[in-house]
Amino acid sequence: MKTLMKTTIAAFALIAFISCKEKQTVEINTPEEVKTAKENTADVADQGFIDGMTGKVWHNYLEIKMALAKNDESQAKSISKDMAASFGEERMEMKQLAQQMADAQDIEEVRELFAQFTEKAGPMFEDALSEGTIYKKYCPMAFNNEGAYWYADVKEITNPYFGEKMLKCGSVKKTINK
Repeated sequence: MKTLMKTTIAAFALIAFISCKEKQTVEINTPEEVKTAKENTADVADQGFIDGMTGKVWHNYLEIKMALAKNDESQAKSISKDMAASFGEERMEMKQLAQQMADAQDIEEVRELFAQFTEKAGPMFEDALSEGTIYKKYCPMAFNNEGAYWYADVKEITNPYFGEKMLKCGSVKKTINK
């Protein structure tokens, strides 16, 4: 009787162990798949800001920058519309620039307005940063060699003013840490 009881308990334990075991799989991506996924994903902001509005605008700003770097006019305009809705009355000039980007006729007009927006929003980003690092970058060849700045969350250069034609043109001019 004791042997039958021990055998039965051992059998139930074995069945429970086998049935509860989950099937585990590992997906291995090739370097090309990793690079493609990184290029098609919005920059993940590791920055913190003292207020939620600035954080949302920063996230939208990074998405617009990426869309311009990829020559994706419709995406840049769509995100600009979302960004315009983030502003209150105290930031009316930036709200209007964001709305103008959303209503622009072509990608070059969006890029010009993005440069103007950067001039206005840059000090807001720098002052409101509470944690992390942002990079102020410069392209000397933008707008017929007049030059233009932009902000980013990574050191790597992805130029929004020339898109794929001159994606790596530019340099980091200032690193802002908090």
